[in-house]
Amino acid sequence: MLLFFSSVCLFVFVFIFNQRIRRSALLLASGAGSIVLVIHLLVEGYRVQLLFLYGFTILMLMLSLRDVLITPKVVRTASRIRRVLGRLVIVLGLTATGGLLYVFPVFDLPAPSGEFTVGTQVFHFIDPSREETFGQTATGKRELMVQVWYPAQADTGKYAPFVPDTGILRYMASDYGLPGFTFQHLKYISSHAYPGAEVSSAQTSYPLVLANPGNGSSRFLHTSQAEHLASHGYILAVIDHTYNTFATEFPDGRITTSTTNDLFSSGHDYGTEREIRDKLGKVLTGDVEFTLDQFELLQSGEIPSLLKGRIDLGHVGVFGHSIGGATAYDAAYDPRIAVGIDLDGGLYRLRDREGLRKPFLFINSESYFGKLKMVLDNRAYTDAELNRMGSTREWEDQVTEDKKLELERMRETAGEGGQVLYIENTEHMNFTDVQFISPIFKRLGITGEIAPERADDVIDAYMLDFFDRYLKNQGGLLMKGPDSRFPEVKFVTSLL
Repeated sequence: MLLFFSSVCLFVFVFIFNQRIRRSALLLASGAGSIVLVIHLLVEGYRVQLLFLYGFTILMLMLSLRDVLITPKVVRTASRIRRVLGRLVIVLGLTATGGLLYVFPVFDLPAPSGEFTVGTQVFHFIDPSREETFGQTATGKRELMVQVWYPAQADTGKYAPFVPDTGILRYMASDYGLPGFTFQHLKYISSHAYPGAEVSSAQTSYPLVLANPGNGSSRFLHTSQAEHLASHGYILAVIDHTYNTFATEFPDGRITTSTTNDLFSSGHDYGTEREIRDKLGKVLTGDVEFTLDQFELLQSGEIPSLLKGRIDLGHVGVFGHSIGGATAYDAAYDPRIAVGIDLDGGLYRLRDREGLRKPFLFINSESYFGKLKMVLDNRAYTDAELNRMGSTREWEDQVTEDKKLELERMRETAGEGGQVLYIENTEHMNFTDVQFISPIFKRLGITGEIAPERADDVIDAYMLDFFDRYLKNQGGLLMKGPDSRFPEVKFVTSLL
């Protein structure tokens, strides 16, 4: 920001009429800008989005020094066209740079609101009982990276970075169809958690919540939710489902990328696609069950960690986003898991089991609830709508049958103390930290019209209230019905 401001000043000083004053002003501004540039490169490193500022600052310093140190025998006046073109190039460069800074800002994550300081630690788990089927691993077995956030003792150290492994950022950009450098600025963003901090001694143990990112996502994109719950007295473990994330980096430097999308094909019929999704879901559910096994070993001390003896395995919850929400629902059949939350995810493996007889909270985006409402109202797509969607009536009829069963499953969990909600003006990615990365995502419809900070506050409040009710036997006020503090939350359980 300082570099951009100094460059704007340089441009303004070009228009000073008095030549002597202009030279002094340009020398001062270009010198200050160059100092800022050096500090920026040494402390932060370069950003591709700022290349114009680098070049402009250096060029103006060179020209200013030339004018001061070298007295030309002949003063040559540039033509008016050259002056106009030069200034136009500068305006365009500054405008483009300002636009890039706006589109890809170095933002601040929401600060956790709980009483606890937050610590974090990353674990590498290898499941010897399962072969890896989505790609290659060093052992041939299923490997997972799991990041844990937990209540910690007060610490004055340095916060952990938002992105724990910056080498994966180029794969994230590729996943969005963007150049590899696009998200490199995310390496400057800090979390609010201290790496390796001691577990807080305020309580003897803390409930455990397992979390699952969506397809093509990553564990770090649920940092704000994890920090929020950890600051309120929970141990949060977010699982990077290998080959279902856009990229996962392992301790030896290996990086795996997403391959599970390759399982699906436009040439498949709906039944084949559903079967593939169920098989993928079974692996993801297995990841949750295996991770819970590892936390039993962490609790006993068989796997050494700061968490030994501090995990309340009698009170375990699970949540997830998108297919990760479906994973949360499917994993909740494990008797060790008490409750769960699905953030805007359609369910899988519905025909494999009876209904889940546990409290479960469904928080949907407005757009996804609109699809469920069509099923509730028995409204079929028109031919024009099908053409816009690029779908067929046969396909959508089968989707409708699955959604009817999904709604039945929601109804059953509501009978056990769960709820079904949606949040107005939200889209699918408002349930992740993607909503903070760029304001342009709102314009593209990736996130909804709701402000990212507001969406985060609402989701955090309802998740915490639900987990508090069933894992801590406290709170639960928000689960009783509409609340004037959150008018954008709509309870639709009664519609089921």
